Amino acid sequence: MTSQVSSPAEQADAAVVGEQRKPGGAKDVRRLDRVIIRFAGDSGDGMQLTGDRFTSETASFGNDLSTLPNFPAEIRAPAGTLPGVSSFQLHFADHDILTPGDAPNVLVAMNPAALKANIGDLPRGAEIIVNTDEFTKRALQKVGYAASPLEDGSLDGYHLHPVPLTTLTVEALKEFDLSRKEAERSKNMFALGLLSWMYHRPTEGTEKFLSSKFAKKPDIAAANIAAFRAGWNFGETTEDFAVSYEVAPAAKAFPVGTYRNISGNLALAYGLVAASQQADLPLFLGSYPITPASDILHELSRHKNFGVRTFQAEDEIAGIGAALGAAFGGSLAVTTTSGPGVALKSETIGLAVSLELPLLVIDIQRGGPSTGLPTKTEQADLLQAMYGRNGEAPVPVVAPKTPADCFDAALEAARIALTYRTPVILLSDGYLANGSEPWRIPDLDELPDLRVRFATGPNHTLDDGTEVFWPYKRDPQTLARPWAIPGTPGLEHRIGGIEKQDGTGNISYDPANHDFMVRTRQAKIDGIDVPDIEADDPDGARTLVLGWGSTYGPITAAVRRLRAAGEAVAQAHLRHLNPFPRNLGEVLERYDKVVIPEMNLGQLATLIRARYLVDARSYNQVNGMPFKAEQLAAALKEAIDD
Repeated sequence: MTSQVSSPAEQADAAVVGEQRKPGGAKDVRRLDRVIIRFAGDSGDGMQLTGDRFTSETASFGNDLSTLPNFPAEIRAPAGTLPGVSSFQLHFADHDILTPGDAPNVLVAMNPAALKANIGDLPRGAEIIVNTDEFTKRALQKVGYAASPLEDGSLDGYHLHPVPLTTLTVEALKEFDLSRKEAERSKNMFALGLLSWMYHRPTEGTEKFLSSKFAKKPDIAAANIAAFRAGWNFGETTEDFAVSYEVAPAAKAFPVGTYRNISGNLALAYGLVAASQQADLPLFLGSYPITPASDILHELSRHKNFGVRTFQAEDEIAGIGAALGAAFGGSLAVTTTSGPGVALKSETIGLAVSLELPLLVIDIQRGGPSTGLPTKTEQADLLQAMYGRNGEAPVPVVAPKTPADCFDAALEAARIALTYRTPVILLSDGYLANGSEPWRIPDLDELPDLRVRFATGPNHTLDDGTEVFWPYKRDPQTLARPWAIPGTPGLEHRIGGIEKQDGTGNISYDPANHDFMVRTRQAKIDGIDVPDIEADDPDGARTLVLGWGSTYGPITAAVRRLRAAGEAVAQAHLRHLNPFPRNLGEVLERYDKVVIPEMNLGQLATLIRARYLVDARSYNQVNGMPFKAEQLAAALKEAIDD
């Protein structure tokens, strides 16, 4: 999981912690403390499914894990080309880990493009399993290989396992009534079976999954199961794989509880359902499909039994418009999108600020600008979330730090929206959305009480004694206005984007009233109750690393490395980006140096510099990939020594 207990240097080469030689000439079994595996192939080779199944079995076995799916932006990039390579990286261990790992110990390459696209990430001595059937002259030329790397000595520094995966799969399925092309599609299951044997992964879950997935096509289900078993048996019998490996469950890494593997988007969806149940409000999602946020729409559409209503609108603006209407009608209203969609929704977010209604805007950030990199991660929407509306339109901003934390972040965003009657922007990103880790399923009594009181009658008495309802008469503590359900007798009130008169909500063009309303809306956001930030500083460091969002894992892994090497470095991480925790300035003042790693060009650093006049140093990366722990550790060491 993501606790901050000490552990071995996370990104070092996987250590052999034991070796067992079986009697009778059986194969050796080596025990490792952790492994990083990357499956890579053409976007039609099923690498995401293969990685997901290996991850599920690893989670059920009890290892801590972290994943990094990486796939092309094109729906179907040209087969066998570098832009068409899809990969799935999994880091699993017998101890607490935080990232998908810097460098794979094992690469499964289904074709030359997959090998060429990923070989640069492998350390010397890594194992490479290649599908030799795909290393044809034409396939090699397509990616710029003048000669086969399997024969020219360029892979001599690695442990190479040439395996004719396609041929072996077709041979294993010859008794099935399948064409060669249909049989070849199961080669990813053969590879999964082989890797499952190598690392002693459970198999029952995958076989049940295949039976369920292809329930309407039993022949296809049986063929995939046969290919999976054939891969396992190949590992057991071939002389090329003389050793298999064991990675023990991470029993000490997890607090007691029931766990499951979960991705960020799935955790967000579950968090939204839990929030609606805790608020005793129906959940309404108004959305338009966009990568990488669409999975939330897909998942929530499955939960009508919890009173969830999902609406796939014709565009982004219609999606948020419907959601805001649902908020006016008394629902917990949500809209999901990515950066380009937030731009389109900005006017309606401003309307929600003016109406002062609870609305959750979920932004799963991706590379930009414009269409940008739809399947790659980035943190570049922070300033858009803070200021991307006309006029003074302050909005709270919340950011989860890990895939599992997306569940809690959704509950926290709902708490703020419902308590303070305001739209809230939740900033996740593609790395969290598609990545996964173990998640402890919370007990119901651990969830917050989010129930709200709707207005039921008059709340103001005029000078003549008449009792009336004022829609903008505020709670003195939260500055939230009352939430009146349409149709409630006597609570009729104006709605719209034109400036409201304080209290009555009538249209007002009075300059003094506008100034008052602008300052009041800002004061409401500034007054939101958020927890203080805590700095993890066991050694009295002079340098603080401040992060937000998905940089938590790489930063924490880098900090662990530095501390293991004897360096004193402190770490703090922001969940609430607007408003900032009240003690943030005090924490920053304790340190001589503040370093802020971000997957943008320094957006949080800009805010910190402006607000606290701190000479914050940026360390930035915008290549569509998360930070590597080794890379961050080197940059932080340089900052410490400077």
